[in-house]
Amino acid sequence: MPLLGEPSHAGIIEHFESLSSVELHGQKPGCILVVSAHWATDGTHRVTTNPEPPLLFDYYGFPPAAYQVRYPAPGSPRVAQRIMDLLAGAGIKAEADPDRGYDHGVFVPLKMIYPDADIPVVCLSLRADLDPAHHFRLGEALAPLRAEGVLIIGSGSSFHNMRLIMGGDRRRCGEASATFDAYLQQLVRTDDAAKRRTMLEDWASAPMATEAHPLGAEEHLIPLHVVAGAAGVAAAVATGAPAAAAAASGDEKSSSTGSVIFSGSLLGSTMSSFMFGQVVASAADEKAAL
Repeated sequence: MPLLGEPSHAGIIEHFESLSSVELHGQKPGCILVVSAHWATDGTHRVTTNPEPPLLFDYYGFPPAAYQVRYPAPGSPRVAQRIMDLLAGAGIKAEADPDRGYDHGVFVPLKMIYPDADIPVVCLSLRADLDPAHHFRLGEALAPLRAEGVLIIGSGSSFHNMRLIMGGDRRRCGEASATFDAYLQQLVRTDDAAKRRTMLEDWASAPMATEAHPLGAEEHLIPLHVVAGAAGVAAAVATGAPAAAAAASGDEKSSSTGSVIFSGSLLGSTMSSFMFGQVVASAADEKAAL
């Protein structure tokens, strides 16, 4: 919908486009790793190794223009191998996937953030059991990538109950999304790393949690666990990506506290996005890293 210019997505589009100024260590990311809610695999994680990934139009019922999108960003077999080596070192099973392309959780935000498609992209699947503790550990194993110029994006949504969103119960949808969103904002902003981890791993006990993400279908939340784990000791800033739900990048010398970089209403629900990491905005943008 953002790529089609849907008016109700104007705020999200603006925020995506603002991320073009994000830099790692004073320069544009050398590669982007995306953990998308739209790719989960049984038992073993998979990593894209295709040097020229196709687009996966994994949706239906949209106008023809939605199937004519192009995003020819290259893959990076080298970074993919580095990811698999890091995961193997942490005892996490992962294998190459030479055929997988970019699903809409990858190419939709990236087309707005980096429209030139000139940064290599690698995708990593969630594990289908969606275990929160495992995915936090997954992020921890990926943390060294941040010092190697890799921007890590968790692409999902802070609220994803389509039954409520599409069912017309705006009051219930608004109440559930705002309540759970407050929990997410609290955990992201806390400077107590152990508390943050506990809150993420025990997310289902939070107020309105299973209204926000029905159990068994929490794939849109779990990318946040990955980037929070990858944040390590990264500091947070205020510049960001709405529907990409979370991003980690950065500087190993700072704290792991996160920032709320976007919060707004979409389709009657409150949704937010978060960022961890040392980020340097452009000179034209007064939002600077902490």
